Amino acid sequence: MVRERTAADLDDCVRLLAEVHASAGYPVNWPADPAGWLSPADALGTWVLTIDGAIAGHLIVTGEGADGALVERLFVDPRRTRGGLGGRLLEHAIAFAAEHGRRLTLDVVDNHHGAVDFYRRSGWREAGRTPIDWAGDQASELIRFEAPSVR
Repeated sequence: MVRERTAADLDDCVRLLAEVHASAGYPVNWPADPAGWLSPADALGTWVLTIDGAIAGHLIVTGEGADGALVERLFVDPRRTRGGLGGRLLEHAIAFAAEHGRRLTLDVVDNHHGAVDFYRRSGWREAGRTPIDWAGDQASELIRFEAPSVR
């Protein structure tokens, strides 16, 4: 079930993020304040996906300009990858953006090949690349994807 994240969820989300970072290298740079990183001021919505009451995924949509929205802080429990949970979170983000009349995009570093392949399989279209220097030798570009059209 996808539901709004509550303040009571934040500690569990930070613990899950640490597991994702250890297993998949996301985020590339561990934030000094993970709870703050998971709570950006420009969030339009913040959700968790739960299974049997346990948090199994996380998603934030932030505003970008007057009519844009950006998927951020999307991650899934490493023990539950390839189970469709990331797709459910992306579908939720797409529906949310459509409901609010916003164009939805997301960014991913070029070295996260599994994520890049997942977004492409999910119908997201590459819209551009931006060189980055904040990922050290781990990644060199940020890939921008546009959401598929709402059906």
